[in-house]
Amino acid sequence: MYDFPLWPVRASTTAANVDALFIFLVTLSGFMSIAIFIMILVFAFKYRRRVGHRAQQIQGSVPLEITWSAVPLFIFLTIFVWGAVIYFRERTPPRGAEEVYVVAKQWMWKLEHEQGQREINELHVPVGRDVKLIMTSQDVIHSFYVPAFRIKQDVLPGRYTTAWFHATRAGTYHLFCAEYCGTAHSGMIGQVVVMDPAQYSGWLSGGITSGSLAASGETMFQQLGCPTCHRFDVQGRGPNLQGIFGKPVQLEDGRSVIADENYIRESILSPSAKVVSGFKPIMPTFQGLVNEEQLTALVAYIKSLTPQPGGGAGTPSISSPVVEKKE
Repeated sequence: MYDFPLWPVRASTTAANVDALFIFLVTLSGFMSIAIFIMILVFAFKYRRRVGHRAQQIQGSVPLEITWSAVPLFIFLTIFVWGAVIYFRERTPPRGAEEVYVVAKQWMWKLEHEQGQREINELHVPVGRDVKLIMTSQDVIHSFYVPAFRIKQDVLPGRYTTAWFHATRAGTYHLFCAEYCGTAHSGMIGQVVVMDPAQYSGWLSGGITSGSLAASGETMFQQLGCPTCHRFDVQGRGPNLQGIFGKPVQLEDGRSVIADENYIRESILSPSAKVVSGFKPIMPTFQGLVNEEQLTALVAYIKSLTPQPGGGAGTPSISSPVVEKKE
Protein backbone atom coordinates (compact mmCIF):
# COMPACT_ATOMS: atom_id res chain seq x y z
CA MET A 1 0.00 0.00 0.00
CA TYR A 2 3.08 2.23 -0.32
CA ASP A 3 1.66 4.06 -3.36
CA PHE A 4 -2.04 3.34 -2.77
CA PRO A 5 -3.85 6.36 -4.32
CA LEU A 6 -6.11 6.99 -1.30
CA TRP A 7 -3.25 6.56 1.17
CA PRO A 8 -0.96 9.43 2.29
CA VAL A 9 2.56 8.99 0.99
CA ARG A 10 4.81 7.23 3.52
CA ALA A 11 7.89 9.40 4.11
CA SER A 12 9.23 8.73 7.61
CA THR A 13 10.53 5.86 9.69
CA THR A 14 7.43 6.05 11.89
CA ALA A 15 4.91 5.84 9.07
CA ALA A 16 5.21 2.10 8.39
CA ASN A 17 4.54 1.16 12.02
CA VAL A 18 1.54 3.46 12.27
CA ASP A 19 0.13 2.15 8.99
CA ALA A 20 0.59 -1.46 10.06
CA LEU A 21 -1.32 -0.92 13.31
CA PHE A 22 -4.06 0.99 11.51
CA ILE A 23 -4.46 -1.73 8.86
CA PHE A 24 -4.58 -4.37 11.58
CA LEU A 25 -7.33 -2.50 13.45
CA VAL A 26 -9.37 -1.94 10.28
CA THR A 27 -8.98 -5.58 9.22
CA LEU A 28 -9.91 -6.88 12.68
CA SER A 29 -12.93 -4.56 12.89
CA GLY A 30 -14.07 -5.53 9.41
CA PHE A 31 -13.70 -9.24 10.10
CA MET A 32 -15.63 -9.01 13.37
CA SER A 33 -18.38 -6.92 11.78
CA ILE A 34 -18.86 -9.39 8.94
CA ALA A 35 -18.75 -12.36 11.33
CA ILE A 36 -21.35 -10.80 13.63
CA PHE A 37 -23.76 -10.01 10.80
CA ILE A 38 -23.38 -13.52 9.35
CA MET A 39 -24.10 -15.09 12.75
CA ILE A 40 -27.12 -12.84 13.20
CA LEU A 41 -28.53 -14.03 9.85
CA VAL A 42 -27.71 -17.70 10.57
CA PHE A 43 -29.30 -17.66 14.03
CA ALA A 44 -32.30 -15.66 12.81
CA PHE A 45 -32.98 -18.35 10.18
CA LYS A 46 -32.11 -21.39 12.31
CA TYR A 47 -34.08 -20.33 15.36
CA ARG A 48 -36.94 -18.58 13.60
CA ARG A 49 -40.40 -19.03 15.04
CA ARG A 50 -42.00 -22.26 13.82
CA VAL A 51 -45.17 -24.13 14.75
CA GLY A 52 -44.57 -26.91 17.26
CA HIS A 53 -41.13 -25.73 18.30
CA ARG A 54 -40.46 -24.31 21.74
CA ALA A 55 -37.33 -22.64 23.08
CA GLN A 56 -35.16 -24.79 25.31
CA GLN A 57 -32.75 -23.79 28.02
CA ILE A 58 -29.14 -24.19 26.90
CA GLN A 59 -26.59 -25.13 29.56
CA GLY A 60 -23.38 -23.09 29.71
CA SER A 61 -20.03 -24.40 28.51
CA VAL A 62 -16.98 -23.56 30.62
CA PRO A 63 -14.44 -24.19 27.79
CA LEU A 64 -16.50 -21.99 25.46
CA GLU A 65 -16.72 -19.17 27.98
CA ILE A 66 -12.98 -19.35 28.68
CA THR A 67 -12.29 -19.24 24.93
CA TRP A 68 -14.43 -16.19 24.18
CA SER A 69 -12.90 -14.41 27.17
CA ALA A 70 -9.26 -15.35 26.57
CA VAL A 71 -9.16 -14.69 22.81
CA PRO A 72 -10.49 -11.08 23.00
CA LEU A 73 -8.19 -10.42 25.98
CA PHE A 74 -5.18 -11.56 23.96
CA ILE A 75 -6.23 -9.42 20.99
CA PHE A 76 -6.76 -6.32 23.15
CA LEU A 77 -3.41 -6.78 24.90
CA THR A 78 -1.72 -7.12 21.52
CA ILE A 79 -3.27 -3.85 20.36
CA PHE A 80 -2.31 -2.13 23.62
CA VAL A 81 1.33 -3.25 23.57
CA TRP A 82 1.70 -2.52 19.85
CA GLY A 83 0.23 0.97 20.27
CA ALA A 84 2.28 1.67 23.40
CA VAL A 85 5.53 0.76 21.64
CA ILE A 86 4.71 3.13 18.76
CA TYR A 87 3.66 5.88 21.17
CA PHE A 88 6.85 5.75 23.24
CA ARG A 89 9.02 5.68 20.12
CA GLU A 90 7.21 8.73 18.78
CA ARG A 91 7.58 10.56 22.09
CA THR A 92 11.27 9.80 22.64
CA PRO A 93 13.48 11.95 20.36
CA PRO A 94 16.86 10.36 19.59
CA ARG A 95 19.97 11.95 21.01
CA GLY A 96 21.71 14.34 18.66
CA ALA A 97 18.59 15.19 16.67
CA GLU A 98 18.62 18.48 14.81
CA GLU A 99 16.39 20.90 16.71
CA VAL A 100 13.85 23.29 15.24
CA TYR A 101 11.81 25.69 17.38
CA VAL A 102 8.21 26.21 16.34
CA VAL A 103 5.87 29.00 17.41
CA ALA A 104 2.24 28.64 16.34
CA LYS A 105 -0.10 31.61 16.16
CA GLN A 106 -3.38 32.48 14.48
CA TRP A 107 -2.90 31.55 11.72
CA MET A 108 0.66 30.65 10.78
CA TRP A 109 3.65 28.52 11.70
CA LYS A 110 6.86 30.36 12.61
CA LEU A 111 9.94 28.14 12.63
CA GLU A 112 13.57 28.80 13.51
CA HIS A 113 16.57 26.49 13.07
CA GLU A 114 19.48 26.24 15.48
CA GLN A 115 21.67 27.88 12.85
CA GLY A 116 19.40 30.95 12.85
CA GLN A 117 17.39 30.45 9.65
CA ARG A 118 13.77 31.49 10.05
CA GLU A 119 10.78 30.30 8.09
CA ILE A 120 7.03 30.91 8.00
CA ASN A 121 4.65 28.09 7.00
CA GLU A 122 7.57 26.17 5.52
CA LEU A 123 10.13 23.84 7.05
CA HIS A 124 13.27 22.68 5.26
CA VAL A 125 14.89 19.53 6.63
CA PRO A 126 17.45 17.01 5.36
CA VAL A 127 16.52 13.48 4.38
CA GLY A 128 17.93 10.70 6.55
CA ARG A 129 18.42 12.81 9.67
CA ASP A 130 16.50 12.97 12.96
CA VAL A 131 14.67 16.27 13.48
CA LYS A 132 13.24 17.33 16.84
CA LEU A 133 10.51 19.98 17.00
CA ILE A 134 10.23 22.09 20.17
CA MET A 135 6.85 23.80 19.91
CA THR A 136 4.72 26.34 21.73
CA SER A 137 1.70 28.49 20.90
CA GLN A 138 1.43 32.24 21.08
CA ASP A 139 -2.35 32.24 21.57
CA VAL A 140 -4.61 29.16 21.46
CA ILE A 141 -4.16 25.40 21.11
CA HIS A 142 -2.90 24.32 17.69
CA SER A 143 -1.76 20.92 16.40
CA PHE A 144 1.26 20.21 14.19
CA TYR A 145 0.23 17.52 11.70
CA VAL A 146 2.22 16.08 8.79
CA PRO A 147 0.24 13.17 7.25
CA ALA A 148 3.21 11.84 5.27
CA PHE A 149 5.22 11.44 8.48
CA ARG A 150 2.24 10.13 10.50
CA ILE A 151 3.00 12.63 13.29
CA LYS A 152 0.54 14.91 15.07
CA GLN A 153 1.29 16.82 18.24
CA ASP A 154 -0.79 19.43 20.05
CA VAL A 155 0.95 22.81 20.40
CA LEU A 156 -0.04 24.46 23.67
CA PRO A 157 0.21 28.04 24.93
CA GLY A 158 2.40 28.54 27.98
CA ARG A 159 4.56 25.43 27.61
CA TYR A 160 6.70 23.43 25.18
CA THR A 161 5.70 20.17 23.57
CA THR A 162 8.00 18.08 21.40
CA ALA A 163 7.74 15.80 18.40
CA TRP A 164 10.33 14.25 16.12
CA PHE A 165 10.62 12.54 12.76
CA HIS A 166 13.17 10.96 10.47
CA ALA A 167 12.33 11.71 6.85
CA THR A 168 13.10 8.90 4.39
CA ARG A 169 12.04 10.44 1.07
CA ALA A 170 12.94 13.78 -0.46
CA GLY A 171 9.95 15.83 -1.51
CA THR A 172 7.41 18.41 -0.39
CA TYR A 173 4.73 17.36 2.10
CA HIS A 174 1.63 18.99 3.55
CA LEU A 175 1.64 20.60 6.98
CA PHE A 176 -1.73 21.18 8.66
CA CYS A 177 -3.11 22.48 11.92
CA ALA A 178 -5.26 19.60 13.18
CA GLU A 179 -6.90 21.50 16.07
CA TYR A 180 -9.66 24.04 15.41
CA CYS A 181 -8.06 27.35 16.33
CA GLY A 182 -10.38 30.04 15.00
CA THR A 183 -12.11 31.41 11.93
CA ALA A 184 -9.09 30.99 9.62
CA HIS A 185 -8.15 27.54 10.92
CA SER A 186 -8.48 25.97 7.47
CA GLY A 187 -5.93 28.42 6.11
CA MET A 188 -3.27 27.51 8.66
CA ILE A 189 -1.37 25.27 6.29
CA GLY A 190 2.23 24.92 5.23
CA GLN A 191 4.71 22.46 3.83
CA VAL A 192 7.72 20.45 4.87
CA VAL A 193 10.47 20.37 2.25
CA VAL A 194 12.72 17.33 2.61
CA MET A 195 16.02 17.81 0.77
CA ASP A 196 19.12 15.80 0.03
CA PRO A 197 21.90 16.55 2.55
CA ALA A 198 23.97 18.47 -0.01
CA GLN A 199 20.99 20.59 -1.07
CA TYR A 200 20.08 21.21 2.54
CA SER A 201 23.61 22.38 3.34
CA GLY A 202 23.39 24.75 0.40
CA TRP A 203 20.04 26.04 1.60
CA LEU A 204 21.45 26.66 5.09
CA SER A 205 24.46 28.55 3.80
CA GLY A 206 22.37 30.56 1.33
CA GLY A 207 19.99 32.05 3.86
CA ILE A 208 20.43 35.44 5.52
CA THR A 209 20.71 35.13 9.29
CA SER A 210 21.77 37.29 12.17
CA GLY A 211 23.67 34.44 13.79
CA SER A 212 22.69 31.21 15.43
CA LEU A 213 19.67 30.93 17.69
CA ALA A 214 21.96 30.50 20.71
CA ALA A 215 23.88 33.64 19.73
CA SER A 216 20.63 35.60 19.57
CA GLY A 217 19.79 34.25 23.00
CA GLU A 218 23.15 35.37 24.36
CA THR A 219 22.52 38.89 23.08
CA MET A 220 19.10 38.93 24.72
CA PHE A 221 20.65 37.52 27.91
CA GLN A 222 23.08 40.43 28.05
CA GLN A 223 20.41 43.01 27.24
CA LEU A 224 18.18 41.78 30.06
CA GLY A 225 21.04 42.10 32.54
CA CYS A 226 21.07 38.42 33.44
CA PRO A 227 24.88 38.18 33.86
CA THR A 228 24.61 40.46 36.89
CA CYS A 229 23.27 37.55 38.97
CA HIS A 230 24.01 34.45 36.90
CA ARG A 231 27.78 34.10 36.94
CA PHE A 232 29.96 31.16 35.99
CA ASP A 233 31.44 30.98 39.46
CA VAL A 234 30.15 30.78 43.04
CA GLN A 235 29.95 34.57 43.41
CA GLY A 236 26.62 35.01 41.64
CA ARG A 237 23.36 35.76 43.38
CA GLY A 238 21.67 33.34 40.98
CA PRO A 239 22.49 29.76 40.02
CA ASN A 240 25.38 28.98 37.70
CA LEU A 241 23.76 28.02 34.39
CA GLN A 242 26.67 26.23 32.79
CA GLY A 243 25.73 22.63 32.08
CA ILE A 244 22.40 22.95 33.88
CA PHE A 245 20.25 21.73 30.99
CA GLY A 246 19.10 18.15 31.32
CA LYS A 247 20.43 17.84 34.86
CA PRO A 248 18.45 17.49 38.11
CA VAL A 249 17.98 20.69 40.09
CA GLN A 250 17.38 20.66 43.85
CA LEU A 251 14.65 23.10 44.87
CA GLU A 252 14.19 25.02 48.10
CA ASP A 253 11.08 23.01 49.00
CA GLY A 254 13.00 19.72 48.83
CA ARG A 255 11.80 18.64 45.40
CA SER A 256 14.10 17.76 42.54
CA VAL A 257 13.26 18.60 38.91
CA ILE A 258 15.01 18.15 35.57
CA ALA A 259 16.12 21.36 33.91
CA ASP A 260 14.39 20.90 30.54
CA GLU A 261 12.93 23.48 28.16
CA ASN A 262 9.76 23.92 30.20
CA TYR A 263 11.72 24.41 33.42
CA ILE A 264 13.86 27.12 31.85
CA ARG A 265 10.79 28.80 30.35
CA GLU A 266 8.98 28.81 33.69
CA SER A 267 12.07 30.13 35.47
CA ILE A 268 12.13 33.13 33.12
CA LEU A 269 8.42 33.93 33.25
CA SER A 270 7.59 32.78 36.81
CA PRO A 271 10.93 32.67 38.66
CA SER A 272 9.39 32.21 42.10
CA ALA A 273 7.55 29.02 41.07
CA LYS A 274 10.60 26.78 41.51
CA VAL A 275 13.33 28.37 43.63
CA VAL A 276 16.70 26.64 43.60
CA SER A 277 17.96 25.42 46.95
CA GLY A 278 20.41 27.86 48.53
CA PHE A 279 19.08 30.95 46.75
CA LYS A 280 16.47 33.60 47.47
CA PRO A 281 13.53 34.39 45.13
CA ILE A 282 14.71 37.85 44.05
CA MET A 283 14.54 37.41 40.28
CA PRO A 284 11.91 39.64 38.60
CA THR A 285 9.48 38.12 36.15
CA PHE A 286 10.01 38.70 32.46
CA GLN A 287 6.39 37.94 31.61
CA GLY A 288 5.34 40.44 28.94
CA LEU A 289 8.90 41.68 28.43
CA VAL A 290 10.00 38.88 26.09
CA ASN A 291 8.00 37.31 23.29
CA GLU A 292 7.93 33.65 22.26
CA GLU A 293 10.77 34.02 19.74
CA GLN A 294 12.99 35.67 22.35
CA LEU A 295 12.09 32.96 24.86
CA THR A 296 13.15 30.21 22.48
CA ALA A 297 16.42 32.05 21.84
CA LEU A 298 17.08 32.28 25.57
CA VAL A 299 16.29 28.60 26.02
CA ALA A 300 18.61 27.67 23.14
CA TYR A 301 21.39 29.74 24.68
CA ILE A 302 21.09 28.12 28.10
CA LYS A 303 21.10 24.70 26.46
CA SER A 304 24.33 25.60 24.67
CA LEU A 305 26.19 26.41 27.89
CA THR A 306 28.63 23.68 28.83
CA PRO A 307 30.78 23.55 31.98
CA GLN A 308 34.25 25.01 31.56
CA PRO A 309 37.15 22.66 32.30
CA GLY A 310 38.35 23.25 35.84
CA GLY A 311 35.31 25.38 36.66
CA GLY A 312 36.49 28.67 35.18
CA ALA A 313 35.01 31.91 36.49
CA GLY A 314 33.23 34.54 34.52
CA THR A 315 29.86 35.98 33.73
CA PRO A 316 26.99 33.77 32.75
CA SER A 317 24.65 33.48 30.01
CA ILE A 318 21.05 32.79 30.47
CA SER A 319 18.34 32.91 32.90
CA SER A 320 17.27 30.06 35.10
CA PRO A 321 15.16 30.48 38.20
CA VAL A 322 16.41 33.83 39.24
CA VAL A 323 17.02 33.58 42.87
CA GLU A 324 19.61 35.06 45.11
CA LYS A 325 22.11 33.07 47.06
CA LYS A 326 21.49 33.08 50.81
CA GLU A 327 24.04 34.71 53.05
